[in-house]
Amino acid sequence: MQTRRFGAVVATTVLALALSACGSSSDSGSNSTSAGGSSGSKPYIAIVSKGFQHQFWQAVKKGAEQEAKKEGATISFEGPATEADVEAQVTMLTNALTKKPNAVGFAALDSKAAAPLLQQAQSEKIPVIAFDSGVDSDIPVTTASTDNKAAAAEAAKHMSEALGGKGKVALVVHDQTSRSGIDRRDGFVEWMKVNAPGIQLLSPQYGGGDQAKSADITKSIISANPDIKGIYGSNEGSAIGVVKGVEESGKKGITVVGFDSGKAQIDAIKSGVMLGAITQNPIGIGEQVVAAAMKAIKGQALPKIIDTGFYWYDKSNVDDPKIAAVLYQ
Repeated sequence: MQTRRFGAVVATTVLALALSACGSSSDSGSNSTSAGGSSGSKPYIAIVSKGFQHQFWQAVKKGAEQEAKKEGATISFEGPATEADVEAQVTMLTNALTKKPNAVGFAALDSKAAAPLLQQAQSEKIPVIAFDSGVDSDIPVTTASTDNKAAAAEAAKHMSEALGGKGKVALVVHDQTSRSGIDRRDGFVEWMKVNAPGIQLLSPQYGGGDQAKSADITKSIISANPDIKGIYGSNEGSAIGVVKGVEESGKKGITVVGFDSGKAQIDAIKSGVMLGAITQNPIGIGEQVVAAAMKAIKGQALPKIIDTGFYWYDKSNVDDPKIAAVLYQ
């Protein structure tokens, strides 16, 4: 079964300048080259993501670069080494604002930690475009993201169908502070409670989107719950960690459902280790961040939410051209 929820997405090809908030990309895990303010007459958009190591963020970066070339803008794109590095992300946003960008794209790891900087951007009349997880604030002029609650509910539905509506199910979630972490947890849990009363949900466990940590959590869940029937991983790192944890435990018969794509998840689905996953449209997210930033710079009106869509994919449709177009690997 295929679910499609796409907003309009603008496409084109590559131009990027990136800056390092910590002075060294190897130290921070960010992509960086020097950029400082606008380049000549070109608007400068500073983009700070939640991470840089996952293929998802590389795809977002590619989309932003493509749209920047089309729009005639200069961008920087960076993110912390892991999605648990809230302090590093705050430093990156702080340094990005010192460059006096014309607009900022921001995917918050922790909205509360970033709140003073968002206030600073607003006071300096720098429009903020939230993306991916969004920001718990009224300051962003728009948010370009997947409807994460709806997408997580779709994952829950497929999990329930695979288990016949019965059994014990665990969640390995990337965090409980970002909007995406909260929504992908709550969307899954709420759908199960309403539609699958025979599913027994364990308390969510949090692995920071780190594969190794998520694998360890998964093995602990399996050890403590030998009757576990299903495990859901809420982002790329979480889902790959769940797959690794299940494989390393040697436990058979566990249904794994994930979020995002990437080569490891696609391989796991094709091999049958993972039932399926939700894929977002990361290139489209990157494009929409830059397109929205340019509209904000020009004073044009924007919707409060730009829905960038999602698909469910599994072995039956992973090679479908419509699915392949939004998978990243």
